[in-house]
Amino acid sequence: MNSAVKTYLKDALQNELPGAEAHIRMLPPGRRLKSHGHELSSVKLSSVLVLIFPMDGKLYTCLTKRPSTMKFHAGQISFPGGKVEKEDASAEMAALRESREEVGIDTSAIEVLGKLSDFYLEISGFSVQPFLAWTDKKPEFRLNSDEVEELILFPLTDFAENEIIHETELQTLTGLLRVKYYPFEGKIIWGATAMILSELIEILKKENQKSMIQE
Repeated sequence: MNSAVKTYLKDALQNELPGAEAHIRMLPPGRRLKSHGHELSSVKLSSVLVLIFPMDGKLYTCLTKRPSTMKFHAGQISFPGGKVEKEDASAEMAALRESREEVGIDTSAIEVLGKLSDFYLEISGFSVQPFLAWTDKKPEFRLNSDEVEELILFPLTDFAENEIIHETELQTLTGLLRVKYYPFEGKIIWGATAMILSELIEILKKENQKSMIQE
């Protein structure tokens, strides 16, 4: 079953993705997904690793809670990742490097399946590139306390089968916003992380539908 899901995901990334349609569902009000032409020269590149692994008969991904001391998105829940540095050979390599640094996973044991849809984060001026990866079992995590306050194992299977979206008001850098979020274990998963999850969950929903038709 796991190999079939991995193959499905790899194939799905080669076809048309939900992209903006999925992102907009979780986009905070007043924000946009694309940069304006005059902003292109100042856009910074970042990448994140969306690592999928089976555990106890379900598919999970790992999220992190960022320390309140971080420069960008302090205290928020995010995927492992960060800015693409000059020494990085590519955005993909940056996502792998950041994942090793933040959560200590052995990136030689994972397979990068492809890239989800990128988008622009207006609040920080970053273009985010999410890379989807797979490993056959739960990784051995070793957290870097300077960059990660808490590791969160998010059950993708549960949300693909029953996607729960709530709304709440949050105090942000741009003021009080009413945002959509994924609730999990008392946590509020919103913003860029929720937008990435929204696209992945939409892809997994289609896999569920395909499986039911085949049955």
